Amino acid sequence: MTPQTSYLKPDTSNLAPDTSSEHWDMIIQPKAHLFDLKLKEVWKYRDLLWLFVRRDFTAQYKQTILGPLWHFIQPIFTTLMFLVVFGKIANIPTDGVPQVLFYMSGITIWNYFSACLTSTSNTFVANAGIFGKVYFPRLVIPLSTVMSNLVKFGIQFLLLMGVFVFYVIKGSHVHLTISFLMIPVLVLMMAGMGLGLGIIISSMTTKYRDLNILLGFAVQLLMYATPVAYPLSFLKHNKFASWIQWNPLTPIVEAFRYALFQQGSFSAGSLLYSTAFIIVVLFIGLLTFSKVERTFMDTV
Repeated sequence: MTPQTSYLKPDTSNLAPDTSSEHWDMIIQPKAHLFDLKLKEVWKYRDLLWLFVRRDFTAQYKQTILGPLWHFIQPIFTTLMFLVVFGKIANIPTDGVPQVLFYMSGITIWNYFSACLTSTSNTFVANAGIFGKVYFPRLVIPLSTVMSNLVKFGIQFLLLMGVFVFYVIKGSHVHLTISFLMIPVLVLMMAGMGLGLGIIISSMTTKYRDLNILLGFAVQLLMYATPVAYPLSFLKHNKFASWIQWNPLTPIVEAFRYALFQQGSFSAGSLLYSTAFIIVVLFIGLLTFSKVERTFMDTV
């Protein structure tokens, strides 16, 4: 009787599975260096970007009675307040532009900047719950905020154009020229300014929550340091004129009024200065945002 030979089967339960034949749609890796911003991923997640835009716009007015009508009410009442305080009491001239149009134009472009700045400055704190659960490019959130505020700007700009047409019919000396084509560029500049400053502040608020409180106060003060309620020409012989001119928002507001009414202290050099400032702020903001997003969950 021949003896049977038995073979022991090796234990492979502790061995790693063979993944050589597996294919992955995306591999998440740590960033190699500071300048690894991965901006191409934002384009890949463009569907998510549009989803956030819809969410931001609809959720804000979902349980309100007037809904988007608030975008008309706010500039109307602010214009009336400016008309009484700066137009009637202070008697500040408006460079020949009807006072209602002058104040409403400044309010419209300023509201877009302030909304972009205040909304994006709370990116990390407000979305910490989402960031801690799901991976997607974090820059999608502030970009969606800027785009959703663009819809609000469009509503207020339509109101401004309606008042503009009313004054044209009334016989006022206002008319549109080819300079009107500057407006999309100026709005894009305001978006870049609000986005750049907003993501810088959002990166800092992960450690210093006091900035959220200070920001609202600072935006109000900044409005008075920008020719929103008065023309820059009114400060021609004022000692504070040079400080107002160094404000990078000043050329954009003045150029916005020039595009509408051909009035204002607009120059290509000052607008170029604002453009350079926006590029620097955006660059610093993207670097800061990229650095903070890797470790912010430890501090939020």
